[in-house]
Amino acid sequence: MEWTDEGIVLGVRRHGESSAIVELLTREHGRHLGLVRGGASSRMRPLLQPGNSVTAVWRARLDEHLGMYALEGTRLRAATLLASAHAVYGVTHLAALARLLPERDPHEDIYEMLIGTLDDFEDSGVAAVHLIRFELAMLTELGFGLDLDNCAASGETTDLIYVSPKSGGAVSRTAGEPWRDRLLPLPAFLREGEGGANNWSEQDLLDGFQITGLFLLRHVLEPRGQGHSDARDGFINAVARRRSRLAGT
Repeated sequence: MEWTDEGIVLGVRRHGESSAIVELLTREHGRHLGLVRGGASSRMRPLLQPGNSVTAVWRARLDEHLGMYALEGTRLRAATLLASAHAVYGVTHLAALARLLPERDPHEDIYEMLIGTLDDFEDSGVAAVHLIRFELAMLTELGFGLDLDNCAASGETTDLIYVSPKSGGAVSRTAGEPWRDRLLPLPAFLREGEGGANNWSEQDLLDGFQITGLFLLRHVLEPRGQGHSDARDGFINAVARRRSRLAGT
């Protein structure tokens, strides 16, 4: 068995004295592991960093075997990502989210979205918006997508400013007014046609993470006996600190 695909490094663990098991999210073969001989060496370490893009050739005698990877770097982002705390936490959290996908099951839209997120980490606010949208996409991919296009109560498609914590559906200003204290705020950048470039506040970001965090925990993580990764909280806090420093300069 042999195939060639492009992939993003999610994680690495040492195997034996000199080899490593590398976990990739690949475009056509999904989340896939393979053994890299010499992967624990100092020469290979810069390549095998989470967030890097590679071309992978996977070989195995049978499809169900772990198999061997031959990897070549195509975009080594890790050095840049390691320069800021929010990016370090963000890459770790993105990898944790990708591990929620079934192994060897292709999810090309998620793969494309992950690349776009990793390529836009310099601005912490932009990175936060991308990560919130990535969490929403993961909910959809896992079968728990939220309906943020129509009001769950009236069917309206405009002035949607709330989310129902029960149904995950958007709620309009008028329909939600009697229960506004029980509803979640829907930030503008998640509303169709609103929230242009950098048009969000610190509260908008927190509101976005509150929405995705609630439904990821309820529908995906708790049924697996898991909670949110520490990296998620680390990312949110690092973004807040960085934006606070920039606002003060």
